[in-house]
Amino acid sequence: MPRFALIYRNAQPPKNPEDGQQHMVKWRAWSSGLGGAMIEPGMPFSNASVVSQDGAQDYVDQHSLNGVSIVEATDLAAAQGMAASCPHLNMGGDIVVAEGMDMEM
Repeated sequence: MPRFALIYRNAQPPKNPEDGQQHMVKWRAWSSGLGGAMIEPGMPFSNASVVSQDGAQDYVDQHSLNGVSIVEATDLAAAQGMAASCPHLNMGGDIVVAEGMDMEM
């Protein structure tokens, strides 16, 4: 079955620890509700940098990249449906849904 990256972006940080805890309760309920389709629940991001031929530098907008999850879905529309119910969207963020390619590495 195809795998998709859900790339979380642009969420506003919680206003206080209680809001953060409430969000995590909702996020855990959402992710566990996906059952076996959730392959990798996630990895939140903190610091980011950009590496080019000129070297490494801090990523300009540290809050624009929030994290990533990996899901399995029958097609892009099904993966988009999973993302559409994610509580990340309630924090003002958006989710890029990108299909992974099967490649021999």
